[in-house]
Amino acid sequence: MSSDTQREEPGHDLSTWTLDQLQTFIHDARGQQLETARVAAQGQAYNSSHPQEARRQWAKLALLANRRMLDHAEGHPARVAQQGFMLRMWVIDRLGPDNTDPDWRPEALASDTLDALSFTPPQAAALAEGWRDLPTGQIRELRQHKNLTAHLESLVGYLAPGPVRERLVAWTATRPLLP
Repeated sequence: MSSDTQREEPGHDLSTWTLDQLQTFIHDARGQQLETARVAAQGQAYNSSHPQEARRQWAKLALLANRRMLDHAEGHPARVAQQGFMLRMWVIDRLGPDNTDPDWRPEALASDTLDALSFTPPQAAALAEGWRDLPTGQIRELRQHKNLTAHLESLVGYLAPGPVRERLVAWTATRPLLP
């Protein structure tokens, strides 16, 4: 970080920063700095004293910090995806869906979730039956699928009947079977 940036920073407690200050910081941040910024922005999004639109802006900033973790291979893709999915679902649940923004559109979240999964529900269920005998890497992958589908029970309520919703409902039935 440049000394100019440090002079503009109002202190090390990122939760006290303005949206613009944190956005500037995220633009140049790396590694743990991005995680710290993500947590600070997400905390502001959860703050019910902010107007709804401000909370969406803070949530968008948290997503930016989260996604930037992948820019330099600093974050694990499944963890980054899961954090993003959970925040997006929280915004949809608490602040309402917004069909003009793909981050807050339930259909986009459903599609992104399915794209992140490498197993089908029947494949995952079959592997889960004997998961204790699987190699560590496969157990980890099943656990990642469990984490990546944590928001689906809420999400399916926002989706119209159809093939995507049916696939997500199948995952809600499979998820408890996973380690």
